[in-house]
Amino acid sequence: FIAGKHRSARKGASVEFAEHREYTPGDDLRKLDWKLIARRQHYFVREFVDETNLRATILLDTSGSMAYHGGSAHEGLSKLDYGKYLAALITYLLVNQQDACGFVSFDTEVRDFVPAKSSAGQVRTVLEKIDAISPGGETGLAEVLHEVAERIPRRSVVFLISDFFDDSAELVKALHHLRFRNHEVIALRLADHDEVEFPFAQLKKFEDLEGTGILDVDARAVRSGYIERFRRHVDEIKRGCGEMKIVHEFLDTSVPYDRALADVLVRYRQTGGAR
Repeated sequence: FIAGKHRSARKGASVEFAEHREYTPGDDLRKLDWKLIARRQHYFVREFVDETNLRATILLDTSGSMAYHGGSAHEGLSKLDYGKYLAALITYLLVNQQDACGFVSFDTEVRDFVPAKSSAGQVRTVLEKIDAISPGGETGLAEVLHEVAERIPRRSVVFLISDFFDDSAELVKALHHLRFRNHEVIALRLADHDEVEFPFAQLKKFEDLEGTGILDVDARAVRSGYIERFRRHVDEIKRGCGEMKIVHEFLDTSVPYDRALADVLVRYRQTGGAR
């Protein structure tokens, strides 16, 4: 699904010709283009497009809100469990085709930071980190993205797995920071079906999973306002992603995670990136 070979800005050894340039002392004589030399009576060497393996970093939101799961969630998985499976699958796919993959988990701050590597042991390293994750505290998504943008040393594909429950304006600024650092971003927004449809229709107790208490709410009275605000938040982030050429995918956790990821990667491959 994700090509292992990618065009690089550098010039080096590959089968794809880039350009000619004049010979300078010290150049590899094997690169001399004798046919062009015969025509021009001047020394030229051939340069080729370097090929580089993909480097990727997976960012997984482990904040308290990710612990939610409703009755329609696939296999009863919380958003966090669903995201853990996605992160594990992406890691396996990348390392299996000799691409470098790193991993970051966070809530209000970075909890795990595994630099990108392509070694066989990298899958085990990342899976052990994923397996040890439990829901954290409040969300600090925007602040973490700013930090990660500076900590990833080279241009990478960043898979961001989160429910995106943060201020949309601040989040868009943080995503812009990643793009400014030349990272390609694939934003995977996870949502439980309950969060999308708000199927509650009577007095309910709602607990804030990030620690601010429990509220008694007349669900029927607030449903339309909630749905309007939720969809507006999704649209604001989606619009910001579109302006920055960031891939934005909305994943309902009622859909099996393997099928959801396959659909995302097929669309990504077909469109050549951001949509």
